[in-house]
Amino acid sequence: MPVIQGRTRKEIRQSIGYNLGAMHIGTATGTNNNTTTIVDASLTTVIGGDGDHVGKWIVFTSGSNDGDIARVTEYDAAPTPTLTLVASAGVTVGTNTASGDTYELWDSDFPPTRIHDFINQAIMDVTGHAYDPVEDVSLHTDGHVLRFDAPSSISMIQDIYYRDSVEFTRLHTCGDTFDTNTVSYFGVEQDSEDKKQGNNSLKFTLNKDGDLSAGTFLYDTITSKDISKYDYIEFWVKCSTATSASNLKLHLDNGAITGTDDLESINIPALTADTWTFVRSKLSNPELDTAIVSVGLEQESDLNSSTKYFVWLDDISVVRNDSAHWTKVPRNIWKADRQENDIIFDDYLDGLAPYALLKIVGGDKPALLSADSTSNEIDDSYVIERATGLAFSASSGGPSNDPDARRQQAAFWLGLSQASKRKFPILTNVRTVT
Repeated sequence: MPVIQGRTRKEIRQSIGYNLGAMHIGTATGTNNNTTTIVDASLTTVIGGDGDHVGKWIVFTSGSNDGDIARVTEYDAAPTPTLTLVASAGVTVGTNTASGDTYELWDSDFPPTRIHDFINQAIMDVTGHAYDPVEDVSLHTDGHVLRFDAPSSISMIQDIYYRDSVEFTRLHTCGDTFDTNTVSYFGVEQDSEDKKQGNNSLKFTLNKDGDLSAGTFLYDTITSKDISKYDYIEFWVKCSTATSASNLKLHLDNGAITGTDDLESINIPALTADTWTFVRSKLSNPELDTAIVSVGLEQESDLNSSTKYFVWLDDISVVRNDSAHWTKVPRNIWKADRQENDIIFDDYLDGLAPYALLKIVGGDKPALLSADSTSNEIDDSYVIERATGLAFSASSGGPSNDPDARRQQAAFWLGLSQASKRKFPILTNVRTVT
């Protein structure tokens, strides 16, 4: 479902506080140069006498203590209203409070950490009914593989499409070796057995028995190509050992590859050992790429894996993303394996889209809010209403001990949240993978 508003946890918490009538937002008006007091002259307009705020909760919302939670242990109304604090369990107010620091003052019955939990309970209550919309284009067919790991960002799939056409230019088929320069202990050869497109891939051998330092690269000279109208580069890569992001780089330039000031330097993402990965990366300076004549592979940092490891490259191309035309994959030829978190295609896919980029349209489970700056991924009104109802319910006491009619308030707000929940789009004909 689409995100409505997308408020942060702080904004949602404050809306809940207003609904509860349990929160005051203040700003420190003086500095005591310590971590245990807040001076705020405006508190005289909230409640007057000494001790009236004892037991309440403070949430800092700006300054060096932003996000810290503390409890009020003393309140002196005169001569200047001053709150004395003790840090909440597990939280340290580590910096002296200062004039201009903003904060929330919560009634003792509504600890902010409990409000945070109610917010996340509200989100968990609709997990499976509401999703954060996601489109993923990380998978690519090759005419052989029919089972794919579902992308980590996808929990529910509505449709799968294949790219049946796109404007592209192939920079290197990887049918010729990178031989413009030579480097000891950095070899390259064609591999006709382990490949993704065409007759060969390129297999690089990096031998750490020699002096193979970080920043070492091999490159090849190609016929000059103007790729300024393209915006993405796409290629296949595999490594015999697991890598971290940017351990390996691909370079493009209008002259000799240097590894430092090339027109395009593409960081290869983290790779799983012995697993082909389709890489798709946005070009940094396409308007300058009018005469690309070299393509290179760099070992940016030492992988520290073993005395020798191998890297394969195949089918290095550039595409104009907006020119892509997508066709829906019939639903009867794919299914989701929730046990293995896989997407499985029928053999028919090999004839339909033997070598094509896939686009998965679906959604991810809404994220729980773990920090004040985290944005909500589902309807804000529902989360605010549900958490308000849960807070009233938790603080209502028994049926004979509810002078503030919090049980009635809880029923009212929980009823509103159910009405908001019924407005969520009904998910039909979808398949879950997690």
